[in-house]
Amino acid sequence: MKVLLDTNIILDVLLARAPFAEHSTLVVAMAESGKIDGCLCATTFTTIHYLTSKALGARKARGANEKLLNIFAAAGVDHSVLESSLHVGFSDYEDAVIHQAALQDGVEIIVTRNPKDFKKARLKVLTPIEFLALYPNG
Repeated sequence: MKVLLDTNIILDVLLARAPFAEHSTLVVAMAESGKIDGCLCATTFTTIHYLTSKALGARKARGANEKLLNIFAAAGVDHSVLESSLHVGFSDYEDAVIHQAALQDGVEIIVTRNPKDFKKARLKVLTPIEFLALYPNG
C-alpha cells in the first residue's frame, strides 16, 4: 500500500514534538520496515532540510534528509502538479501540491496530523492514530 506522509508527520518525529511524535514515529517505522510503501512529496525534503537546519543545525539536517531518502520515495512535483494545485480548491497551496503529487504518484492514503487541510482530497486522508488503528500490522 502506497502511503504519503505529510511534512508535519516527519517534523513531529525529527523534532520530537510531543504528544504527536509517538504515533508519527510508528507510522515512519512502518515505512522503514517495508510494511508500507512510504513516500514524501518532493517539496517535503527541502522543507524538512530548511526547518531542521534552523532547529538542529546543518549537519543534523543533512543527516536527517539522507535517512529520509533511504526510507521514502519522492512523489514528484512537476509543472502539471504545480498548475493543477492552483485549481484543485485547497485553501493552502502547499497542501494542494502535496495532494496533487500524491495523486500523480498513485498514493492510496495521505497521513497527516491536519486532515482538515485536505477536505477536498480525492483520496483517503487519515491521522497517524486513525492509520494505525486501521492498519495495526501494516
